[in-house]
Amino acid sequence: MTETEQAPKPPGRPTLARVAALAGVSVSTASLAFSGAGPITPETRERVMAAATELGYAGPNPLGRQLRSGRSGIVGVVIGDQLKRAFRDPVAVQVLDGLVSTLGTSGLGVLLIPGIPSEDPSRAVDPLIESAAMDVAVLVWGIGTDDATLDALQRRGVPVVIGEGHPVPGTPLVGIEDRKGTAEVVRHLVELGHTRIAEIALPLDNSRRSGVIDADRLAQADRTPTLNRLAGVRDVVEPLISWETEASLVEHGHAAAVEILGTWVPSDERPTAIIAHSDLLAAGAVLGAKELGLRVPEDVSVAGFDGLDLPWLSPDTLTSVHQPLAEKGAELGRAVVSLLAGKEPETVMLDVTLVVGTTTGPVPAA
Repeated sequence: MTETEQAPKPPGRPTLARVAALAGVSVSTASLAFSGAGPITPETRERVMAAATELGYAGPNPLGRQLRSGRSGIVGVVIGDQLKRAFRDPVAVQVLDGLVSTLGTSGLGVLLIPGIPSEDPSRAVDPLIESAAMDVAVLVWGIGTDDATLDALQRRGVPVVIGEGHPVPGTPLVGIEDRKGTAEVVRHLVELGHTRIAEIALPLDNSRRSGVIDADRLAQADRTPTLNRLAGVRDVVEPLISWETEASLVEHGHAAAVEILGTWVPSDERPTAIIAHSDLLAAGAVLGAKELGLRVPEDVSVAGFDGLDLPWLSPDTLTSVHQPLAEKGAELGRAVVSLLAGKEPETVMLDVTLVVGTTTGPVPAA
């Protein structure tokens, strides 16, 4: 027999029982060799794997293994927005990357769920929430006060991990110190002499509304990241104007800045600084200000939140509160693994850091 020739495989479909027989072990021992768990010596595992190679056996049937364990091996990841919008947002992409990478090392797959109803108004939640097989659900961007998605998952008995939401008894929570970070960047603006500070806010709820936030609208805010950043601003100043956006995208920040800084606003009443709840909104505000003929930061300072790398904004570098995006995703993944291992849920709060860039400067001279 030449080196390139192989011994013929024994006839018949390869099975775990035949692998066990060839290796001279019990079926249960052969099963342990493939699962990587249980008391089995390296020599025995190698013998089982050699027998499997000889028979052309790839391993136990995944579906059968799932049925025996009572688990699907799938984690439902509810992103709370349309997928096409989420994948335009580097914040969402980096968090999901950290989450998926961590779950993958534990052999868990991911089902991405928008988490908002389709255009069918009769549906309170996405149909996948109500029917898809999943061992755990991760609500990446938190929950509302009366959250239909959380209610549906709890009715099904699906364990939940919450990212940046309000606490739910018996449920792991991963959050960031965004209220503290927002207050810190606003104090930075105040220390530069700014008193007329405007705010461009993340969506307050799922209504896809944009426009000025008055007291009544402020009382309706129901998204934890938005609530924290609204509170962080107001811990330091009352904004001259607060503008709600439909989503955290550049075009929404641009539109808000044009409204806030427009030529119809008297120069002695125009904001001299803008704090945006995200870097994409802040980048849009920089572009909008320049489109109006304003210099950044000589005429108006702009600060954001997230710490994104935005090379297309060069030579400007945003002043921003940096959050650990990939680490936040990884912590969500670790919480899933802990839940599946039967461990007690924990709350993890990640710190944030203010990094001063080129888009903030002293208040303009009168």
